[in-house]
Amino acid sequence: MNAPFAARPLVADAPHVDDLLVAPSREKRRLQCYLALLVGDIISVILGFSVVGYVFAAREGVADSLVHAQLILPIFLTLALYNGAYSIDALREAWTGIFRAMLAVVIAMAVVVFVQFLIKPGTDFSRSVFNGGALAAMLLMAWTRLQLRSFVRWRCGASVINELIIDDGGPQVNMRGAIRISAAAMELKPDLKDPDALDRLGLILRNIDRVIVSCPGGRRAEWAMMLKGANVDGEVLDDEVARLGAQGARVVGKHGLLLVSAGPLGMRDRAIKRLFDVTFAGSAIIALSPLLIAVALAVKLQDGGPVFFMQKRMGRGNRFFNMYKFRSMTQSLCDKDGNQSASKNDQRITRVGRFIRGTSIDELPQLFNVLLGDMSLVGPRPHATGSLAGDKLFWEVDLRYWQRHCLKPGLSGLAQIRGYRGATDHESDLVNRLQSDLEYLEGWTIMRDIKIIFLTLRVLVHDRAF
Repeated sequence: MNAPFAARPLVADAPHVDDLLVAPSREKRRLQCYLALLVGDIISVILGFSVVGYVFAAREGVADSLVHAQLILPIFLTLALYNGAYSIDALREAWTGIFRAMLAVVIAMAVVVFVQFLIKPGTDFSRSVFNGGALAAMLLMAWTRLQLRSFVRWRCGASVINELIIDDGGPQVNMRGAIRISAAAMELKPDLKDPDALDRLGLILRNIDRVIVSCPGGRRAEWAMMLKGANVDGEVLDDEVARLGAQGARVVGKHGLLLVSAGPLGMRDRAIKRLFDVTFAGSAIIALSPLLIAVALAVKLQDGGPVFFMQKRMGRGNRFFNMYKFRSMTQSLCDKDGNQSASKNDQRITRVGRFIRGTSIDELPQLFNVLLGDMSLVGPRPHATGSLAGDKLFWEVDLRYWQRHCLKPGLSGLAQIRGYRGATDHESDLVNRLQSDLEYLEGWTIMRDIKIIFLTLRVLVHDRAF
């Protein structure tokens, strides 16, 4: 069996950025395993009912039993998707997945029987075929899932998730299958005032599902805050957890672990959000292509400079990405670091730029950022690293600022539809936006994203766009 990855040896010299990947993604491997379990369950239900139907009434019985299977399947799959029959726990422990799948079959049977009782169909309902088929389906399901254990081990190895232990001078933690790195060797430090340090941590945490930091007590708070914006389940070691027997915390060996961060969206929600982003952004680019071409020509003809303005912004997991906009300022005066916010009578802004900024047309190239996966349609707006609120950098106003990076940044968000946009002349301008962004992180739903997009149409033209 080939191991899915091997931990890189630590060296004294600082590694190159390209070498910061400590593990390949296991998410696609898990999806393959979920799909294998799903197909196996469907085949088990169909085959189980077919065999029982054939035993009771030969070919005619097969046709009748398949009707039962068709009634059971959609209800079973809906229940199984929500009760964890296709989850990390099910991949870890075969019998956990088997129990949850069987529970879904039993509940699906009860629903079908109840519906049959209510509608009282004219056709005879063979209880023997129905009950026997369900029992055969559950037995086949258990057998199939046990046989698929070798497939799960082949795709995911001994552990179905990537766990990373960051050793920053705390007690040594031993966990089977976990990757261990030295914070000193990888030049990791819990410095909330250094965006480059946050970006470096984000690069190392690519493809990591859970990270554990072992550090002295004096650095736990800083590490906890670093992890809150990393879009990963993060834990810090605190042996008081083990001594006190604290509830809601993990104990590994003799060490206690406190959960200090978690990804805000599960796999299903992320898939829904991404599908919506790609569909909407792709359609919008096609529909708005005449406008995009016209604006590009106008910007080019204005002064002959580049059409697009590209600026480094901080996105999900505190990682940098290049955000695109139509250039609205004179080429020689563009502020790539965002140290100076645009003002109402800003002399740097061109005539074309003033129009496209006032109508938010300059933001349309970010639809390509959405397609690239750097941004989402809805989420906290990405800010330049040098942005100021009054005379302070954004994160100096409130350290919770970094928490907003646990989701992809968006073209629009709650702050924008509430009117919190434009220059941040005062600290309160940032605080209002931050409160809205943190509110958005709680309880995500696709319907709220759709609502925000429609409400954004009302504020495309606004008096704070300059």
